[in-house]
Amino acid sequence: MAVFTTVGREVLAGWLDRYEVGVLLDFEGIPSGIENTNYFVAVAPAGAPAPAGRVRPQYVLTLFERLSAAQLPFYLQLMKHLAAAGIPCPDPVPARDGGLWSMLEGKPAALVTRLAGRSNMQPGPAECAQVGALLARMHLAAGSFHADQPNLRGLSWWVDAAPKVRPFLAPGLQQALADEVRAQQRFAQDPAYARLPASAVHADLFRDNVLFDGATLSGVIDFYFAGVDTWLFDLAVTANDWCGDDASGEFVPARLDALLSAYRAHRELTDDERRAWPLMQRAAALRFWLSRLYDLHLPRPAEMVTPKDPTHFERILVSRRIRPHMLDD
Repeated sequence: MAVFTTVGREVLAGWLDRYEVGVLLDFEGIPSGIENTNYFVAVAPAGAPAPAGRVRPQYVLTLFERLSAAQLPFYLQLMKHLAAAGIPCPDPVPARDGGLWSMLEGKPAALVTRLAGRSNMQPGPAECAQVGALLARMHLAAGSFHADQPNLRGLSWWVDAAPKVRPFLAPGLQQALADEVRAQQRFAQDPAYARLPASAVHADLFRDNVLFDGATLSGVIDFYFAGVDTWLFDLAVTANDWCGDDASGEFVPARLDALLSAYRAHRELTDDERRAWPLMQRAAALRFWLSRLYDLHLPRPAEMVTPKDPTHFERILVSRRIRPHMLDD
């Protein structure tokens, strides 16, 4: 969610004419994130008097900087599917012709509903429990979503990206990165890996992608790293962020227990998942260590973008390799 592509007011107003949402009142770029261009968009009913004061934006406009037009339907249809199943997520708005996306400033673009609430960056066990329950519900709902698109930041991307970021690392970290990529390649070839439950998953359910309205979880956003992967990988990504100490990378037991207990209350893990849990914690840490290294050292130009610190996930990976969390049988 950064601003790589600037959109002018008149251009946006003309683009919105294809939707039955009203007329443009205001819009503003969203500076957080590093992948797509996003704007908050406020509208008013056509022909209605201009409202007094500032109107809360009702929509989020996304211009997709890397995803192709051929890839885009997967993400938008997944959100439609989950919203229909009662998952509180952005609902893509269809245009007058029924399409869920169209071109804007030369980029595929979509308009989705904006959810209430804000992120909680200092969660406690109560918030982690709500996230765990929601994640299990998302997995069960996604089980009936049959579109197929791989996780574009999965193992094949790790293998490709690792040599590109290797020159920016100290020798010891270069070796650790190579060792971990090889370990994950061996893991993916194990027959037990093929038995892990999988479907479309969020794959990026960090604290800044979940909204709370007061103490209640009100929504999950930013599905544009979603792809078909194992449910256990999605759980590990979520646990690493929500349940880890920011300074050390170590799991905070009370938060981790709350998240996993709530998840398992809705969907119990299989024997293969319990055995794979330690390596999957490492896989989730590796994925984000690599992507943050890549974004820091091989960045794209953007009007508003702040790369995130890769050493955070370096610490998490080291921690998971030395002291992995084990699940009970």
